[in-house]
Amino acid sequence: MDFGSRPELRFLEDLGLQATNQGCYGGGEWRAGGKSVSSLSPASNQPIATVIEGSLEDYERSLKACESARESWMLTPAPKRGEIVRQIGDAFRKNLENLGRLISLEMGKILVEGIGEVQEVIDMCDFAVGLSRQLSGLILPSERPNHMMMEVWNPLGIVGVITAFNFPCAVLGWNACIALVCGNCVVWKGAPTTPLVSIATTKIIAGVLERNGLPGAIFTCICGGAEIGEAVAKDSRIPLVSFTGSSKVGQIVQCHVNSRFGKCLLELSGNNAIVVMDDADLSLAVRSVLFAAVGTAGQRCTTCRRLFVHQAIYKDFIEKLVTAYGQLKVGDPLKHDTLVGPLHSSQSKQAFEQGLEAIASQGGKFLTGGVGTTTSPGENYVTPSIVEISHDADVVKEELFGPLLYVFQFKTLDEAIAMNNSVPQGLSSSIFTKSHETIFKWIGPTGSDCGIVNVNIPTNGAEIGGAFGGEKATGGGREAGSDSWKQYMHRATCTINYGKTLPLAQGINFN
Repeated sequence: MDFGSRPELRFLEDLGLQATNQGCYGGGEWRAGGKSVSSLSPASNQPIATVIEGSLEDYERSLKACESARESWMLTPAPKRGEIVRQIGDAFRKNLENLGRLISLEMGKILVEGIGEVQEVIDMCDFAVGLSRQLSGLILPSERPNHMMMEVWNPLGIVGVITAFNFPCAVLGWNACIALVCGNCVVWKGAPTTPLVSIATTKIIAGVLERNGLPGAIFTCICGGAEIGEAVAKDSRIPLVSFTGSSKVGQIVQCHVNSRFGKCLLELSGNNAIVVMDDADLSLAVRSVLFAAVGTAGQRCTTCRRLFVHQAIYKDFIEKLVTAYGQLKVGDPLKHDTLVGPLHSSQSKQAFEQGLEAIASQGGKFLTGGVGTTTSPGENYVTPSIVEISHDADVVKEELFGPLLYVFQFKTLDEAIAMNNSVPQGLSSSIFTKSHETIFKWIGPTGSDCGIVNVNIPTNGAEIGGAFGGEKATGGGREAGSDSWKQYMHRATCTINYGKTLPLAQGINFN
């Protein structure tokens, strides 16, 4: 069935989607035997299309096919694998607008962010292509005559990727592009509420594999619920599992993977902060805080949730920020003048409303938004909120997924750093200042304890060239750029004796 009766959805046909879709791609074929689910648009809570999810039987069939394809892909020269990823990047370029529009439609982020997410995958493909000729190890001097030492990096075999609804395409790109050039097959379970993005993304990748005569089992996609994610986490055939989601679920995944001595790459919750010093460029800081706090309707893991403003400029800065909030247009994410779309689901909206009530009960004073400002039932739109509250309040330690910003005053840099570091999470942070001394303290050993430590830019909107990830309850994983590729391979230290004697290390004589 097509979308003939719904002309606004006909662009989905160009992505290979239909009114009813098979939600499992395994062994090079689309076949699924699980339950049927409707994908809903967050803007209206109306169904977009139907997806038949994969079952555990589909998962097992797909993994067996993936195992059979593993060796041939591992033995394919890395630059050849890079050429395949280059073609995948070109295929995403051809589908940039349509796939970005689907992300906006199904996830709820505004259109420019949906298109930007696809661009992020394209950028990752470009990065991975260059990387495919640089997967090098060290050559090390040996203390023994006529010996040499070197590192050899080899593929793990299969990488499992479990992604979340807020970046239903980009996070797959962070992992899959690197995993593929490193010689691994990929098994992907996307979020159960964004299955159409998962299917459309997989069709793009599968088309490239098919055109090159490669086994489709190199890339597997299974739409489904927690049972599929649990199967991936427990499967000893998958040496590395990358999981993006909450700290609570991440702990469960980590326990499953660790129990079988697998490797885990975790990208979990963030409770990110921006510090505004008294010498900051206030105009720059206001614009940055605005995007950091309300971009993607506050549903990024790097969203700014805590704002620390120096007491000397607090009143002036907050007035400017509240004024900027008043100019935000909340509405249909597909309209070009919208800056804040809906929350992802009715459950997301309910959790946000409950969070606002908890904030009020713990002494929070709303400067904009707050309890009673969300839209009527049937819609997922909420009003971006700013609240003054004690930094010791329990709610401040938690991550409320939505456009909610806590604001605090501080007197000294040390006080601001201590508050920044006081929460369980440690993903992203930023400071606004013109002082070199402040900058280098902030990024130094007694500064921010986060994995991302910015200066004069927002907490969100990371480039792909750097390693992305955080510390503490954020999980410690690193994805995307820099040397993150090392997590997708195993390192062998090789010592080679090319002489005719057998000297032992540490001068041991065993004659």
